[in-house]
Amino acid sequence: MDRPAVILENNVTVYDFYLRHQQNRQVARLAYATLARRFRPRVSYPDGAREELRRLVYDNTRLLIAVNHLTENDPYTLAAAAWASPLRPVIGRTRVLAKDELFQEPKQRKRIDMMGGIPVFRGKNHGMRAVSAAGSRMMDVSAERMKRGDDLAVFPEGTCNLEDPTTVQHVGSGIGHIALRARKLGVEPVLICIGLSYGPTTKVKQASVYIDTPITELPEKPIDITRVVAQGMQKALDGAVAAY
Repeated sequence: MDRPAVILENNVTVYDFYLRHQQNRQVARLAYATLARRFRPRVSYPDGAREELRRLVYDNTRLLIAVNHLTENDPYTLAAAAWASPLRPVIGRTRVLAKDELFQEPKQRKRIDMMGGIPVFRGKNHGMRAVSAAGSRMMDVSAERMKRGDDLAVFPEGTCNLEDPTTVQHVGSGIGHIALRARKLGVEPVLICIGLSYGPTTKVKQASVYIDTPITELPEKPIDITRVVAQGMQKALDGAVAAY
């Protein structure tokens, strides 16, 4: 399958490709295992959360994973944590939303595609009006992939937090709209909020990763879902900071 150029003007073809694209699960698992050995995150949970997450994965429940964003290495930290957690079985069938710039350099794009990336054309780069149709298509594709059996990981802040790594930034409403679109397709996703902390010296290796209790019931409206996501992310981030 030929990979189309990831440019805004080509977004229809781009999202048609990522609606069908499937990475090699064996290669993905090997890469995630390698990242786990390299980054060695310390994963913690509140009481009962690990067991509940394991049950959800075993039951093949669709997961909507929301993670705070601190550095460009966060996807690798998240991958390493997934290998070291009950999320290991979903490696190779999890989509990860990633900014379109990451798909420009061929070698990097190959890595992002291997990790299940779906490009996002951001308004801050292209203008809100220009990305409106592409954003809607991205949300449709994300929801459809969940219907087909994939989970979805999102960094809803949309940019690295360079000001206060202990406080979640503004959470965009896109994740709420994706959840609603998935529901309209017959999928009831469970929200998994994950907090990342690299400590006061922002050491990427041995990050503190806190996987909070799954949220199994989400509101009806996207704005209310987004509010639940923001609150859940802050709770997870507080847990990661406390466990560092």
